[in-house]
Amino acid sequence: MNVASLSSLQPKNNQSDNHEQDLPDKVFLRNFVPMKLFHIIFICLGNICRSPAAQAVMQKIVDKRQLSDRFLIDSAGISAYHQGELPDRRMRVHARQRGYELTHHSRPVTFSDLDQADLIVAMDQANVDALHNLAATPEQDRKITPIGQFIRLLRRHYDFVPDPYYEGSEGFELVLDLLEDACENLLEYILKNQSTS
Repeated sequence: MNVASLSSLQPKNNQSDNHEQDLPDKVFLRNFVPMKLFHIIFICLGNICRSPAAQAVMQKIVDKRQLSDRFLIDSAGISAYHQGELPDRRMRVHARQRGYELTHHSRPVTFSDLDQADLIVAMDQANVDALHNLAATPEQDRKITPIGQFIRLLRRHYDFVPDPYYEGSEGFELVLDLLEDACENLLEYILKNQSTS
């Protein structure tokens, strides 16, 4: 894939390039109780493109590493506009070509999610801001992290996952490229910081 051509789809925002900024609190991760599943929720605007794809990508990585008994992976949206719908057909087609089946039905994020999740991973800064506005306690607030902090391969061009809804095929392929990279790095970060407790 031509990275240069993909960079024209969405310019990089002006967030800091410091990878430690906005990372999940390491002490918070270390305080996780091993006997319960580590609950991750991926968040985008409508829960029909990016976040269900992230859910599927992360689940496949966890399954491949034989860690399924340690993680609960879900997704939700800021908006309830698409509630009950399957992911966007284009996202499902492109995901299927890489071996992912997107069967999640769109739903809005709830206050229960903010309480029960161990980590809430947002696709872009607008999602991060919306989640912070929803958070009712400092504990909920500190669970929120942008997925861009875990993007490495295309970091020069992207520190967030752009919405492909109004893009062509390259936009959906870009989303999957970014998610495959970020989810691998996210899992490594979680495992590393839990193991040092």
